[in-house]
Amino acid sequence: MRKLPKGHNKLLNAWAFYDWANSVYSLTIVSAIFPIFYGALFDDNETIQIFGSDIRSTPLINYATAIGFVIVAITSPILSGIADYLGNKKFFMKFFNYLGALSCIGLYWFSKETIYFSLICYILALVGFWGSIVFYNSYLPDIAYPEQHDKISAKGYSLGYVGSVLLLVVNLVMVLTAEEGAPQIEAMKNSFIMVGIWWILFSQYSYYYLPKGNTGHKMTKDIFFKGFKELKSVWKALSQNLRLKRYLGAFFIYSMAVQTVMLVATYFGEQEINWGEGNGKTIGLIVSILIIQIVAVFGAFLTSYCSRIYGNITTLIGINIIWIVLCVYAFFITEPIQFYSTAGFVGLVMGGIQALSRSTYSKFLPETEDTTSYFSFYDVSEKVGIVIGMIIYATVDLITGSMRNAILFLVVFFILGVFLLFRVPKEKNA
Repeated sequence: MRKLPKGHNKLLNAWAFYDWANSVYSLTIVSAIFPIFYGALFDDNETIQIFGSDIRSTPLINYATAIGFVIVAITSPILSGIADYLGNKKFFMKFFNYLGALSCIGLYWFSKETIYFSLICYILALVGFWGSIVFYNSYLPDIAYPEQHDKISAKGYSLGYVGSVLLLVVNLVMVLTAEEGAPQIEAMKNSFIMVGIWWILFSQYSYYYLPKGNTGHKMTKDIFFKGFKELKSVWKALSQNLRLKRYLGAFFIYSMAVQTVMLVATYFGEQEINWGEGNGKTIGLIVSILIIQIVAVFGAFLTSYCSRIYGNITTLIGINIIWIVLCVYAFFITEPIQFYSTAGFVGLVMGGIQALSRSTYSKFLPETEDTTSYFSFYDVSEKVGIVIGMIIYATVDLITGSMRNAILFLVVFFILGVFLLFRVPKEKNA
């Protein structure tokens, strides 16, 4: 088929639809079914031996998550540099897509008896998801004009929320109609297979319309480290763009806290809330996740609307203040109704801060065709922040024995993020 021009609705919709395909990983594996499944494998405060040392289940999965993000942070500059040079970012996006999807299917065999294989599948699923996002995000300046960025970015997140909720409802029916015990665990494991199939199947629509990439060059031995050289070039270029430099500093800090909260929220609810007996915990956690996803659809568009009225930076400051209040409140909650109300507010600001952060960065970029390198820098900053956030969170949890203390500690990063956002100049050339 012919190449669609930049800004074409069909091209924009195809790009946004990848969120529909991949967000089932974020919801089912990161937020909903897998954390419940993981919690069911371990008794309260049960430890497991890894490389000769005993460790509790929650710090273990948090450290595994950090390892996954370390891999992404190291490999994405190499691969994005190669992709941008060769002009074939679609190939790499597909590779990570299929790696993540097949690893999700591999989670069907997750168990304490095969803990090393299990953790490898968990880590590779994470690497696949975030690796594909590097190239997905880098398409935004290529396929959309600056005035389209906020709207199409919000549309992508909203499609992701809707699609992932549809699959989660199916998974919810599977789990709740199964008998407690082994049949319910089996239903959860089947949902991991469905995530992998969904992710591969629906991504094909995006690949059909997305261009291969910029005009590339032949492969040479020098481009293996081209990505790191490009990151260095981006770092130097930031000195000429104070607004972008200060925005990235603020993003690094507050994103560290946002992503950590999102990654540990279900584990927090699984351990710290009084759900009662029977299926109360499973139903309660999944209902909470559904609340987050449904509200997040409106949150993403509400944030886009507010950014048009008040500006991107002012809106981001407001969202970060809401996150501060939520983290402080979360320290005190113990009952399901409190967890539900918190979930509603989290949904309101979760999608908004992600969509607006991505589109703000895109609008602050200088005129360049080398979009992959700039978005690689953005993604590496985010992943390094997540690694730091997860390590701090897991360590505070490990030392104090309480996830509440770890959640409260994240308030510091949101406060610092607000301070740094106030320092972002309003003028492009400031």
